[in-house]
Amino acid sequence: MAVASECFQLAQGDRPLLHRAALTEEEVSIRFVGHSSYLLESAEGLQVATDWSGDFAGRLDRAPDVITMNHAHSTHWTPSPDPEIDHALKGWGEEGKPRRHFLRLGETLIRNVPTDIRGGYAGIEPFGNSIFIFEIGDLCVGHLGHIHHEPTEEQYALLGRLDVVMVPVDGTWTLGVEDILPMLKRLRAQVVLPMHAFGRHTLSRFLSGMGEDYAVEMLDGDTLTLSQERLPEVPTIFVPRSL
Repeated sequence: MAVASECFQLAQGDRPLLHRAALTEEEVSIRFVGHSSYLLESAEGLQVATDWSGDFAGRLDRAPDVITMNHAHSTHWTPSPDPEIDHALKGWGEEGKPRRHFLRLGETLIRNVPTDIRGGYAGIEPFGNSIFIFEIGDLCVGHLGHIHHEPTEEQYALLGRLDVVMVPVDGTWTLGVEDILPMLKRLRAQVVLPMHAFGRHTLSRFLSGMGEDYAVEMLDGDTLTLSQERLPEVPTIFVPRSL
């Protein structure tokens, strides 16, 4: 596959984070919706919701243009997406084969790197999860989904450099912080957005486990506006108010 991707290139930012209502071409609005769902919006008005089960549809003004899903649990997917959603992207494969997405909509590129689901009564489900990558605005944004294992060397190569990563922080149903931390360092993520927390105790445990490697900022709301030049100078975890 010919890769037309910007995420394999290095990027740096040297200005403080800003919050703005109107988006420029380079900016992306990222809003925590609930559980493992974030809503990304481009300057073109394209809306993408991650790990979409439909449970939080009432919190949005309209149906997203694109949803991504993983099926480790029913809270991460829906068998009946709203018909107003143009693109419902399943993150799991079928018959042991990975599912691949490479969807370009305007200036936004959405692709995935399949990973396995491991554990429980079912054992290993090959390619049952996907890490989705959104090349939106001038950022490379990754959503780890229901991640169960550190990526392989081949998967790291396909992921490339990520500026922003959405990370499950429960530490039980998904990876523990001892595995998440080296993964984030490898991806060189400058912004970490927690999700899948199951309460403040679990979130606090995750934040403590990250040690001095990341600064922590508790947000006043649930939305960030980001671009390359507005990435924080030091790697930072931004905690949405309603997480």
